[in-house]
Amino acid sequence: MRSIFVTATGTDVGKTHTSLRLIEALATAGYTPGVFKPIETGVSGTPQDASLLLERCQHHNDNFLSLSPTDVTAYTFSLPAAPLCADKKKIVSIDTIVDTYRRLSSLCDILVVEGAGGLMVPVTETTMMIDLITLFESKALLVTPSRLGCINETLLSIEALKTRNVDFDWCVNLYEEKEHFATVTQPYYDAHFPDWWSVEEGLQRFVDAL
Repeated sequence: MRSIFVTATGTDVGKTHTSLRLIEALATAGYTPGVFKPIETGVSGTPQDASLLLERCQHHNDNFLSLSPTDVTAYTFSLPAAPLCADKKKIVSIDTIVDTYRRLSSLCDILVVEGAGGLMVPVTETTMMIDLITLFESKALLVTPSRLGCINETLLSIEALKTRNVDFDWCVNLYEEKEHFATVTQPYYDAHFPDWWSVEEGLQRFVDAL
């Protein structure tokens, strides 16, 4: 396995939070991690997510010390929208994204790739975010929220990953409506997914089992 693709059920679910913790967990397990943010939108100046990922990675991988945030992204756009919509000049090339992935992969043991939005976010007219997972031959880590309605979002995302035959695991980022999760959501997960885990409590076990 060359990479772990951190995706989510949608925006503002906790991909960056999870990716940062994943970098630490990989380092603790003895890996030398790398980072890649294929596309970041809503960028004004320096890409924020890429900057956070790179800074954390540089604590554990000297090969990334000379890189800048724009080195660990293939494309950035100012409009906070799906890449297809933010890319007004239609400059995104999947080949460029794959080439950047390969270059960064050569600098680490495992590359932590953080997606944008959810699985079915359009990257180009013919490519969705979920397609990048397949192109990279990554293991996917699906991050799901803890707010009301997350069961539906989680099941739909799991169904999409299974339909595409993507190797994946999933976890809950317990922060939104956390105080209600145990009563409105957890009973279903306990009954149907008894091995479910949270970012806060299960991430190191996920890494150790790789």
